[in-house]
Amino acid sequence: MKKTPFMINFRYFSLLFLVFFFPSLGFAEEAINKHFDLKEQFVGYLSLVVTLLAYVGAMTEDVHLMKKSKPMILGSVITWFAICIYYGLQGHAKVASLAFESNLLAYIELLLFILVSMTYLNTLNERGVFDGLRIYLLNKQFSYRQLFWITGGLAFILSTIVNGLTVGLLMGSIAVAVGKRQPKFVALACINIIVAANAGGTMSPLGGISTLFVWQKNILHFTEFFSLTIPCLINFIVPACIMHFSVPKETPAVSQSSIALKRGSKRIVGLFILTLIITVSSNVLLELPPAAGMMAGLALLQMFNFYLTNTEKVGCLETEKSFDIFKSIADVEWDTLLFFYGAMMIIGAIGFIGYLDALAYYLFGETNVTIANIMIGLSSAFVDNGTLMFAVLSMHPDIPKVQWLLLTLTLGVGGSLLAIGSAPGVGLLGLVKGKYSFGAHLRYMPAILLGFFLSIGALVLLNPGSF
Repeated sequence: MKKTPFMINFRYFSLLFLVFFFPSLGFAEEAINKHFDLKEQFVGYLSLVVTLLAYVGAMTEDVHLMKKSKPMILGSVITWFAICIYYGLQGHAKVASLAFESNLLAYIELLLFILVSMTYLNTLNERGVFDGLRIYLLNKQFSYRQLFWITGGLAFILSTIVNGLTVGLLMGSIAVAVGKRQPKFVALACINIIVAANAGGTMSPLGGISTLFVWQKNILHFTEFFSLTIPCLINFIVPACIMHFSVPKETPAVSQSSIALKRGSKRIVGLFILTLIITVSSNVLLELPPAAGMMAGLALLQMFNFYLTNTEKVGCLETEKSFDIFKSIADVEWDTLLFFYGAMMIIGAIGFIGYLDALAYYLFGETNVTIANIMIGLSSAFVDNGTLMFAVLSMHPDIPKVQWLLLTLTLGVGGSLLAIGSAPGVGLLGLVKGKYSFGAHLRYMPAILLGFFLSIGALVLLNPGSF
């Protein structure tokens, strides 16, 4: 067929349109061919030093009282600017900027997901749902040993749909309230809550940062995480059974407060459940990223807030007034969200430089994969598991799904070994000062370590011939 001038001009115009509005397409070949190895360059060494200093600054937050997000964000700025300046001097600045944008997109998906989750939780807290749960447990006159298992069990269940930090703080506040005269109970309950929250969050992609990363990358489908249920239960139950005999047998005094839920609280619980259903369904059926479903849930919450505001009666009681949706958003744990920005961008920079590829070659090429995954899991007692999982994902290891399950398990529950190894532990160290401490947690570390290895053994037995 003969090409008319109109067809030629149309194709030319289409090409210009794509390059103008989607400039990354025009640089695809450049991005592949102009990737420099900076591992032995000044930029690479500088990035390693800055990364180390940033993590030290974040981990010693309690010493210098600087929020952990600040050194991480500064570290990410220095590393990426150093990389982009180097590429710019070589005439290939676009290559580095495309790599930055790729890491930024991964963070935005995480940010939107957690932002909506925390907004719902802040709203439920403002409506008095969590206070109602605390008062209910106190009024039931459970013994300390019963409360030990109830708070741990609730932490395990709730952490499958709620982030571990929130679950830890919620259950920890209940443990403090019922154990005012029993500091030993408070310490044991906090340890149990941390182990339970980390274990429960590991068997669900909605429960933790590391599992969310794996789900977002479509490495494991939503239902495949539930194959970790038995190993996670073992990880929670084994140390809990050992600690059980050290818990006091007495019963705390009954609470004098009454449950007073604010208007719309039950319907917001229903909206949160509906949001999770939409998130999972849209991912499984439509292959949309989890953030899309969560944003749909935020829209529902905003519309319900509008409804409550416009149906308020003049002179209504405090329990009948609507909530401020933007206050719920403002009150999210922004320090944690910004910390993950810094962590993900730093890890992305280290990967772009080439260090992660070298590490992946050693861990998954020269070392037994199972041993490598266990070692990575044990290291999560010192380094945040979400950061470690993002680092492994950036290595792009070619390992079977059963090894991804093992990595997800070890990273998820490995943080329970030390008080500083997970978000629930760090949160409770600040909430329960004087009763729960690093040393108190360390005394029961052997029991937690036993649960760690028994959970791995259970996964191996459930997948014979795969390891």
